[in-house]
Amino acid sequence: MRGLEGKRVLITGAATGIGRATAHRLASEGALIAINFLEESDAAESLLEEISALKRESTHILAPADVADEDEVDALFANVVEAFGGLDVLVNNAEIKVFDQPHEAHIADFDRVMAVNLRGAFLCAQAAIQHFLDAGHAGVVLNVSSIHEVVPQQEAIAFMMSKAGLGGMTRSLALRYAADRIRVNAVGPGAIRTGMHDEFASDIAALRAMERAIPAGRLGGPEEAAAAVAFLASDEASYITGQTLFVDGGLMIARPG
Repeated sequence: MRGLEGKRVLITGAATGIGRATAHRLASEGALIAINFLEESDAAESLLEEISALKRESTHILAPADVADEDEVDALFANVVEAFGGLDVLVNNAEIKVFDQPHEAHIADFDRVMAVNLRGAFLCAQAAIQHFLDAGHAGVVLNVSSIHEVVPQQEAIAFMMSKAGLGGMTRSLALRYAADRIRVNAVGPGAIRTGMHDEFASDIAALRAMERAIPAGRLGGPEEAAAAVAFLASDEASYITGQTLFVDGGLMIARPG
């Protein structure tokens, strides 16, 4: 894809799921990848080995940090910029999800979901944008959102609220920094085969019901969401900002918000 070769990319929550698939896709396009993670050190190290085995002339790095912690985010960006000599693309992918009934939700769970999914995304976007402005060059912020940016969800209220906020943040930052050649977009996955849908592994009936609800008739693969991230990060999307690209097999048009 045009315009990804040599790009310096930080992917938060990169060790698993869509983040991992995105690291593979962007590395295959010639990008330098900083793999952010918090607890999944074994998965992050195996990912580093996998993308390094592509044998391109690039050196990927591990970049552990809690994106909800302002001091750790400051250190994260300082380390990535020092290692790569700069940064071109931020992929805000780190997220957590807690399933509960809204009237039974524990406020500690609510706070942690919002801290990672929304506060963390803003802290990282803020640091990336400051770097782009200081460096005086164009940059890209890509937020991994969800169809629940728009479609209500009954049993994961904090997750849904965080993604709705992420959509607003995407559009607001895009509007503010378009003149500075900073593009801000989001990818909104629907039902994707990741750890967040592990319940389907043991509940075939639930899986079949979900597949019937999706016009495409199947769950998506993390690599399909990663392809959308790659497009929006690339020069092919140079005239696109402030948008959420939903990758959902038609689920949103079948279940409009």
